[in-house]
Amino acid sequence: MKTAQIIFTVAVVSIIAGCNGTVGEKKSAKCDKQFLTVDFQQGQTLRYKFVSNRDIDVQWGPEKGKSKAGRGKVDKSNEYMEMVVAYQPIQVVPYGLTTIKATCESVKARRSSSRARGRQKDAVETLEGKSFTFTVGPTGRIEDYSQLDKLIHEVGERAFRSRGKTGRAGRVKEPDMISDFIASQWFLWDSVSSIEKAADGVCVGRTWKSKLSVPNTMVLRKARNVNYTLAEVRRTEKGRLAVIHSSYSPAKSVPSDWPPMPYSGTFQLSGPFGFLRMFGRGFNVRDLQGQGEELFNIDAGRTEQYNQNYQMQLEAASGSILGVKPRITIKQNLTMQLLED
Repeated sequence: MKTAQIIFTVAVVSIIAGCNGTVGEKKSAKCDKQFLTVDFQQGQTLRYKFVSNRDIDVQWGPEKGKSKAGRGKVDKSNEYMEMVVAYQPIQVVPYGLTTIKATCESVKARRSSSRARGRQKDAVETLEGKSFTFTVGPTGRIEDYSQLDKLIHEVGERAFRSRGKTGRAGRVKEPDMISDFIASQWFLWDSVSSIEKAADGVCVGRTWKSKLSVPNTMVLRKARNVNYTLAEVRRTEKGRLAVIHSSYSPAKSVPSDWPPMPYSGTFQLSGPFGFLRMFGRGFNVRDLQGQGEELFNIDAGRTEQYNQNYQMQLEAASGSILGVKPRITIKQNLTMQLLED
């Protein structure tokens, strides 16, 4: 099926080029064009392991010109999520929209901190056993997110304390890693689906742009710019692997068609970030830098694995809190790996 897709795509491109007279023999010979398309086979379920690991340092330094008390005090914490998701093709439509059923077979999350008081179940763990369906085209673009949207809102409600424990504080949200789940599922095949004029093929050295989310527990809706580059094509026993490199930088805005927040209404955050929000202080991204690598199997039409690493610097949006200006450093690692049957 994969070979048929490529032959079909090449044929269409050749016809268009012949009609327009814009593609000559010399231009075609400059590189070995690769056609990166997502392919599924009826009856073949693919399982992937997703891991999100995040180290957070909150430095409580005094505002410039104030007392030196508290200088150098740093609160360290770590957040970790591991999840296995199975993707089962329900209806495969060559050159059209394929329907996929995704099932969260296992979800584990843990959080460690100098301020932690025992283990509390993360709301994201309630996703275990849950399923959602979506449709995706050959370019990797997901066309229907409706069931995923619904599931995100359902698990978002699980992040709040029960009514009997809220007291005068009103609705209180506990820390959760729902945004890490969103980062792993909403942006599947982003490196492929973001290629402009994908039917023209991609040459080694080609660079293209996109945006990815920045998962966090602070209810901070931020994005990162991504520059993808097809670095090389490796020939392996499993097929040709497109090695796609990526680099990250801060994005000024979040696309309007991104998923909405998992939470609604007014609420307070539990923990240190709730304290910062109580004083009405948001956060600005001072810097975000990082890089990653993805291995995409051209012949099988699927991602074999990816690894994304970046470091983000945040600071209070304005002024200080009680003479102290918190600065936050987040070191983030996101991985996905295809599991063998």
